Amino acid sequence: KIAVLRERATGESRVSASPETVKKFIALGATVAVETGAGITASISDEEYRAAGAEVADNAVQGADIVLGVQGPEPELLAGANPGAWIVAGLDPFGRRARVDAYAAAGFEALAMEFMPRITRAQSMDILSSQSNLAGYKAVLVAANLYGRAFPMMMTAAGTVSAAKCFVMGVGVAGLQAIATARRLGAQVSATDVRSATKEQIQSLGAKPIFVESVAGIEGEGAGGYATEMSEEYQKAQAELVSAHIAKQDIVITTALIPGRAAPRLISDAQIATMKPGSVIYDLAVAQGGNVEGSVPDQVVEKHGVKIVGYSNTPAHLPADASALFARNLYNFLSAFWDKEQGKPVLDEEIGNAIRLTQGGKVVNERLLG
Repeated sequence: KIAVLRERATGESRVSASPETVKKFIALGATVAVETGAGITASISDEEYRAAGAEVADNAVQGADIVLGVQGPEPELLAGANPGAWIVAGLDPFGRRARVDAYAAAGFEALAMEFMPRITRAQSMDILSSQSNLAGYKAVLVAANLYGRAFPMMMTAAGTVSAAKCFVMGVGVAGLQAIATARRLGAQVSATDVRSATKEQIQSLGAKPIFVESVAGIEGEGAGGYATEMSEEYQKAQAELVSAHIAKQDIVITTALIPGRAAPRLISDAQIATMKPGSVIYDLAVAQGGNVEGSVPDQVVEKHGVKIVGYSNTPAHLPADASALFARNLYNFLSAFWDKEQGKPVLDEEIGNAIRLTQGGKVVNERLLG
């Protein structure tokens, strides 16, 4: 039995299963119970879940073997789930360690979807990628909305409007989508990243790469394709180059995150002061401490005439699409390991050991124990 819970976190409008994935789970042989009202904020009615074959109930978790969530449910909401039930969600293991310990104490097997390894066969299960893609898109739209000018160059009888200059810092999934979106809106786009391998990706989207060429032999690529921290020499050279570049920009989008650590500081108050009044900075890392000095979650702060904005949960501002993609990530994950004979999923070592946080009453994940 798979249970789908209504999200309780402030500002969380997504849901972890869609009518499409409910049908597919039932086709695998599972029964699905959806908590009443779970999909309302993502524009999915209880009726749509019923039509897909789910049971809709206030206490969906009763007797569940697998509990799905977007964010990790509080342990008290899991009362009535079967002993050893899987909790499959974005669990924020570093930020919510006490909750992970509570899952262990309650005997649940907690599976953190954001620990999914960056390997080819797990791409379709990767919630960070699917949600970052939408976040990069939304960040540009929000910035464009707050910016008091147009994005594209326009030649009119009354004169020419020059194109906005947009700078994207951090070229992961969110950054690439931000570049593409800003380009589609007609901005002049440039981008930078600590990983030199991203230079070609930036150019392939029609944007200009901004990289330090003078400091050689530095690769900011860590394990699994994530960014790591740079040497002091490189950081200093990069900071000087970026400072000169930021002063000329109208829109800056920052996307840099390091798993399990506070977000790296990319833009200082002094750099903000060099930007033109009316410019906009969108800090996609605001929930992890922020890339931008002075950014505040879910607020538009004005400093030196520059608007600094960041939603702490950007994908939740596109709840219907974000939920559809998230739900598919969870379905792709569980279905890939579905054992027809046992009528349930059975994990392999490579992915199982990477995402499993708790088992047999204790915390077992090396990243949390290390």
